[in-house]
Amino acid sequence: MAQVILTRRLAARGVGMEVGSAGLLPGGAPLPVETEDALAALGFTPPVLPAFVSAQVSPEALAVAELVLGMTREHVREVAVAVPQVWDRSFTLKELVRRGTEAGGRTDGEALAAWLARVGVERTRTELLGSSPDDDVVDPIGGRPADFVRTAKEIDELCGELVALAWP
Repeated sequence: MAQVILTRRLAARGVGMEVGSAGLLPGGAPLPVETEDALAALGFTPPVLPAFVSAQVSPEALAVAELVLGMTREHVREVAVAVPQVWDRSFTLKELVRRGTEAGGRTDGEALAAWLARVGVERTRTELLGSSPDDDVVDPIGGRPADFVRTAKEIDELCGELVALAWP
């Protein structure tokens, strides 16, 4: 969901950033029909990602990513353990929106890396222990179709806020 939604939000802003999607579990799973339906409820015309198959995150992909967004604290912790040098550019989506709102949006001429450093200036790794509704987007897998729609709407709202902050 986040890949599709963030890609659309960036394109609407005229930002040509490549957005990928990978998870902690082994890859190879197709896009769940509930995800496709939830995205359709937001106006995405099926098929959203016609050849989508889940992928497992790799150290190589993390090493070159300008920004790594997890949906949960667990995702960010795992990424930071696997590739410690990505800590400064790895956030949960909710965390980055919250911290970015507090620190202020990216200014003219400010590099994305500089903005992320400013946003995360007093951040500590221990803040990401456990789980928290302040930082975690609820995973709808195994839930009802309405859960998928609710998660898609939340991700869409958060991605809209993130794009406005990071790509004004």
